[in-house]
Amino acid sequence: DAAPEVTIEMPTRADAAVLYRLSGDINPLHIDPAVAAKAGFPRPILHGLATYGNACRGILAKFCGHDASRMKSIRARLTSPVYPGETLVLDCWRLGSEEIAFRASVKERGVQVLANGRAVLGAR
Repeated sequence: DAAPEVTIEMPTRADAAVLYRLSGDINPLHIDPAVAAKAGFPRPILHGLATYGNACRGILAKFCGHDASRMKSIRARLTSPVYPGETLVLDCWRLGSEEIAFRASVKERGVQVLANGRAVLGAR
Protein backbone atom coordinates (compact mmCIF):
# COMPACT_ATOMS: atom_id res chain seq x y z
CA ASP A 1 0.00 0.00 0.00
CA ALA A 2 3.02 2.33 0.29
CA ALA A 3 3.91 4.74 -2.49
CA PRO A 4 6.59 3.37 -4.82
CA GLU A 5 10.18 4.24 -3.94
CA VAL A 6 11.04 4.53 -7.62
CA THR A 7 8.88 5.14 -10.68
CA ILE A 8 10.35 4.72 -14.14
CA GLU A 9 8.61 5.75 -17.37
CA MET A 10 9.61 3.80 -20.46
CA PRO A 11 8.05 4.59 -23.83
CA THR A 12 7.69 1.64 -26.20
CA ARG A 13 8.33 2.08 -29.89
CA ALA A 14 5.39 2.19 -32.27
CA ASP A 15 7.21 -0.41 -34.38
CA ALA A 16 8.22 -2.61 -31.42
CA ALA A 17 6.03 -5.58 -32.41
CA VAL A 18 7.35 -5.46 -35.98
CA LEU A 19 10.94 -5.44 -34.71
CA TYR A 20 10.22 -8.26 -32.24
CA ARG A 21 9.19 -10.49 -35.16
CA LEU A 22 12.88 -10.60 -36.06
CA SER A 23 13.34 -12.90 -33.04
CA GLY A 24 11.29 -15.53 -34.87
CA ASP A 25 7.88 -15.01 -33.25
CA ILE A 26 5.48 -14.86 -36.19
CA ASN A 27 2.20 -14.84 -34.25
CA PRO A 28 -0.10 -12.63 -36.37
CA LEU A 29 -1.80 -11.24 -33.22
CA HIS A 30 1.14 -8.87 -32.91
CA ILE A 31 1.16 -7.59 -36.49
CA ASP A 32 -2.17 -8.18 -38.27
CA PRO A 33 -5.05 -5.82 -37.35
CA ALA A 34 -7.67 -8.33 -38.60
CA VAL A 35 -6.30 -11.11 -36.37
CA ALA A 36 -6.09 -8.72 -33.41
CA ALA A 37 -9.74 -7.69 -33.98
CA LYS A 38 -10.86 -11.34 -34.09
CA ALA A 39 -9.13 -11.83 -30.72
CA GLY A 40 -11.00 -8.82 -29.30
CA PHE A 41 -8.25 -6.20 -29.44
CA PRO A 42 -8.61 -2.83 -31.18
CA ARG A 43 -5.18 -3.25 -32.77
CA PRO A 44 -2.17 -5.60 -32.64
CA ILE A 45 -0.67 -6.00 -29.16
CA LEU A 46 2.93 -5.96 -28.02
CA HIS A 47 4.42 -9.35 -27.18
CA GLY A 48 4.13 -10.17 -23.47
CA LEU A 49 7.82 -11.03 -23.42
CA ALA A 50 8.61 -7.53 -24.70
CA THR A 51 6.56 -6.01 -21.86
CA TYR A 52 8.37 -8.24 -19.37
CA GLY A 53 11.73 -7.41 -20.96
CA ASN A 54 11.11 -3.69 -20.68
CA ALA A 55 10.42 -4.08 -16.95
CA CYS A 56 13.67 -6.02 -16.59
CA ARG A 57 15.55 -3.33 -18.52
CA GLY A 58 14.15 -0.62 -16.23
CA ILE A 59 15.19 -2.50 -13.08
CA LEU A 60 18.66 -3.16 -14.48
CA ALA A 61 19.08 0.52 -15.32
CA LYS A 62 17.86 1.89 -11.98
CA PHE A 63 19.17 -0.69 -9.51
CA CYS A 64 22.05 -2.47 -11.25
CA GLY A 65 23.86 0.18 -13.27
CA HIS A 66 22.87 -1.72 -16.45
CA ASP A 67 24.86 -4.77 -15.25
CA ALA A 68 22.76 -7.75 -16.38
CA SER A 69 24.98 -10.17 -14.43
CA ARG A 70 23.40 -8.78 -11.23
CA MET A 71 19.90 -9.99 -12.19
CA LYS A 72 19.58 -13.37 -10.49
CA SER A 73 15.85 -13.87 -11.15
CA ILE A 74 12.76 -11.95 -12.18
CA ARG A 75 9.08 -12.84 -12.28
CA ALA A 76 5.77 -11.09 -12.80
CA ARG A 77 2.22 -11.84 -13.94
CA LEU A 78 0.97 -10.34 -17.19
CA THR A 79 -2.42 -8.78 -16.47
CA SER A 80 -3.30 -6.76 -19.57
CA PRO A 81 -1.85 -6.16 -23.04
CA VAL A 82 0.35 -3.27 -24.07
CA TYR A 83 -0.07 -1.65 -27.47
CA PRO A 84 3.10 -0.64 -29.32
CA GLY A 85 3.84 3.04 -28.77
CA GLU A 86 2.38 3.18 -25.25
CA THR A 87 4.41 4.28 -22.22
CA LEU A 88 5.12 1.74 -19.48
CA VAL A 89 5.20 3.08 -15.93
CA LEU A 90 7.24 0.80 -13.68
CA ASP A 91 6.69 1.26 -9.92
CA CYS A 92 9.35 -0.32 -7.67
CA TRP A 93 9.88 -0.96 -3.96
CA ARG A 94 13.03 -2.29 -2.29
CA LEU A 95 12.38 -5.35 -0.11
CA GLY A 96 15.90 -5.44 1.25
CA SER A 97 19.27 -5.05 -0.38
CA GLU A 98 18.74 -7.77 -2.98
CA GLU A 99 15.01 -7.86 -3.79
CA ILE A 100 12.79 -5.45 -5.69
CA ALA A 101 8.99 -5.65 -5.83
CA PHE A 102 7.45 -4.06 -8.92
CA ARG A 103 4.35 -3.54 -11.01
CA ALA A 104 3.84 -1.90 -14.38
CA SER A 105 0.99 0.04 -15.90
CA VAL A 106 0.34 1.89 -19.15
CA LYS A 107 0.40 5.65 -18.74
CA GLU A 108 -2.02 6.40 -21.57
CA ARG A 109 -4.77 4.03 -20.40
CA GLY A 110 -4.05 3.79 -16.66
CA VAL A 111 -4.26 -0.01 -16.78
CA GLN A 112 -1.95 -2.36 -14.89
CA VAL A 113 -0.06 -4.70 -17.25
CA LEU A 114 2.33 -6.49 -14.85
CA ALA A 115 1.49 -7.50 -11.27
CA ASN A 116 3.21 -9.27 -8.39
CA GLY A 117 6.67 -8.58 -9.82
CA ARG A 118 9.81 -9.61 -7.95
CA ALA A 119 13.42 -9.25 -9.01
CA VAL A 120 16.26 -10.77 -7.04
CA LEU A 121 19.60 -9.04 -7.50
CA GLY A 122 23.11 -10.21 -6.78
CA ALA A 123 25.85 -8.27 -5.04
CA ARG A 124 27.92 -5.73 -6.96
